Amino acid sequence: MKILTVDDSRMIRVIIKNTIKSLGFDVVEAANADIALEVIEENQDINLILLDWNMPGMNGYELLKILKKDERFKNIPVMMVTTEGERKNVVKAIQAGAENYLTKPFTPEDLSTKVVECLGLASFEEENLDMDLDDLEL
Repeated sequence: MKILTVDDSRMIRVIIKNTIKSLGFDVVEAANADIALEVIEENQDINLILLDWNMPGMNGYELLKILKKDERFKNIPVMMVTTEGERKNVVKAIQAGAENYLTKPFTPEDLSTKVVECLGLASFEEENLDMDLDDLEL
């Protein structure tokens, strides 16, 4: 499975990438929404998009709306991973088509649980989420 992480913070992308790799999934990165669109068009096998809201240029919410209106991408689950924790923004993102929502800061365990939920892999979660923070290369 291939997961795209879209965040302007390199450190957040590293944390997400290492957590996702520890689950055994492939990771593709984009530093902004415009690059993410290019990556999605080039990689037709993306299974999940982890999307930050606050980025320079096009923000994550705008990208979410574009993806959900495009027949090619509307079925790719999107999880917002962002500091935007206000209830109205969570509701807004879910209404726009986000599958799930995780606010920063988060633990690798929280991220892993939400990713597994978004991918519909409940049995995978029980077997593989006994990770330790020491397992992650930061």
